[in-house]
Amino acid sequence: MKKIFFASLLMAIVLGAAAQGKTLYDFKATSLDGQPFDLSSLKGKKVLVVNTASKCGLTPQYANLQQLYDKYKDRNFVIIGFPANNFAQQEPGTNAEIKEFCTKNYGVTFPMMSKISVKGADIDPLYKWLTLKTLNGVVDAEVQWNFQKFMIDEQGKLVGFVSPKELPTSEKITNWIEGKKTN
Repeated sequence: MKKIFFASLLMAIVLGAAAQGKTLYDFKATSLDGQPFDLSSLKGKKVLVVNTASKCGLTPQYANLQQLYDKYKDRNFVIIGFPANNFAQQEPGTNAEIKEFCTKNYGVTFPMMSKISVKGADIDPLYKWLTLKTLNGVVDAEVQWNFQKFMIDEQGKLVGFVSPKELPTSEKITNWIEGKKTN
């Protein structure tokens, strides 16, 4: 009986360590245009992962995201938008409609992925990793609403997140991008 217990415990430790060993680079996505997007192509860059919506009170953050992207895109920084319809059906559009909305209204040029689920039974594997400490090794960070921001370092590891209401141009995010220490 003790052997079974210890074998089970060892297996749990090994599986836990393997799960925490994942990085952003272990995931793949699909762009709004339907093209495969291997997140390992972002190696060496800081990445801000944001769940977005077109019919939300926070939707104007698209402008802030684009401003941030324009300022830092040449400094090994990228934003990846993931439209999601998880909160009050505020992203009902198709991928083509989302792309047109983002381009026409906010001039979005940062990569936007196909619509996914960021919570619930059908949560996308990337967001499962982002939100569970047992998988990311850093923090439990359930997505609270549209425009929650996850900060990923140049090694593909989660380093933190910012609440939906905090602007993408906040000091916390810009200091992180610039490598400044905060108190």
